This record gives sequence, C-alpha cells and structure tokens, in this order.
Amino acid sequence: MDSILCARTRIGNRALLVTTAAVPVAGWSLHAVVLHRRLAAARKCQLTGLPGRPELLAYGDRLLRTGRRDTVHLVLLDGDGFKAVNDAHGHAAGDAVIRALGRRLARWCTGRRALAARLGGDEFALAAALPPAAALAELAALREQLQQPLRYEGLTLRLGVSAGIARAVDLPGEPCSRLLRGADTAMYQVKNGQAKFPYCASRADAYAETVNGRRAGRRGAALPERAA
Repeated sequence: MDSILCARTRIGNRALLVTTAAVPVAGWSLHAVVLHRRLAAARKCQLTGLPGRPELLAYGDRLLRTGRRDTVHLVLLDGDGFKAVNDAHGHAAGDAVIRALGRRLARWCTGRRALAARLGGDEFALAAALPPAAALAELAALREQLQQPLRYEGLTLRLGVSAGIARAVDLPGEPCSRLLRGADTAMYQVKNGQAKFPYCASRADAYAETVNGRRAGRRGAALPERAA
C-alpha cells in the first residue's frame, strides 16, 4: 500500500511540474502571437491597410513558384493629378483619395489570387494570377474602377490613374522585383504619353537604366550636385 501511495505521489508531482512548466510556455506562445500580429499590423499602411513592397514581392515570387508563369502579372499604378487635389482641397482630401484607391484595390483582389500594396504617396502596385486571355481586359476594367469620381465633403474629386503592366511570360526567368521594375518603366511611358495603356513591359523596360537605384524621372532619382 505504501508503495502504491508513493507512486501516486511521484506521478502527482510530475504532473504538477509539467503543468507548472506549461503555464509560462503557453504565456510565451500567446505573447509571440500577439507580437506577430502587431508587427504585421505595423508593416501595413496606416491609411489604407494595405501591405508594402516587401509583402508584395514575397507574394509575387510565391505566384511565380506555385502557378503558371503565363498567368502572373505585376501592375504599377500611379495617380494623375493627385498633387492638384492636395493643393486645391488640402491634405485631408488627398488622404480620402488614397483611402478610396486602397479600398477599391482591396475589393478587386477579393476572390482573386491577387495582392495589392501601397508603395508610397499615390503609388500602388498589384501582383495577380489572371487568365492570360482575359488579363488585359480585367486590368483595364480595374483602372476604370479606380478612376471613378469620389465624393468628399460635398466635393467631387477626380483622379486619373496611369498603369504599367509586366507579364511574367514576357520576362522568362525573372523574379518579381524585376517584373516590378518593368511595370514601373511601363507605367512611366504611359504617363508621359510614350505608350498607350494597356502597355506591357519588355525586357528592355525591365532593365532600364536607373539613377541611384531608381528609374530616371522618379522623385529622388536625381544625382546630387557635386561641389565645385
């Protein structure tokens, strides 16, 4: 009987030790989950709730690895006339435009293998797997949706959107970062009237010369002046 009681005592003590050890482990697990969620939220644009460039590139590379390359499209979108909205109606109106563009992009991505991101200012990007035969028509329809007028405090705000497209099938073997550079160059050609939308980037566009790592013509691309 004594041996049985001793065995039960030992088992009880072990169970207590396991339970006691599990409490801090569970606490740290919960803390890790909360921390992960906070970090994920911090990486998102506070104005639109969209992720940024790193998440877009990771998603695009995942599409390239797991899907048919002829379905993968990178799109760069840039507002036309955004500065005029800010200058005429104030930054609150400009923020309303940015939020509206973010909502419209997020809504378009719902139900598709697609992710939209805000890169900064009025510049957005999109990585999507789309049926090759219908892709350009779908992206043209998206551009029309983004350009719909926005009502804000009794005002009607209008904003055009320039878009450049890079198709993975046109750039074999290239990663998402190279596709995004091609889409950026294609967008700039459309914005400047050198090409008509929908314009798809060529390999030359994807390897266009950059200044300080940025496409020539983009803000921040100018070389600093040297002292005499």
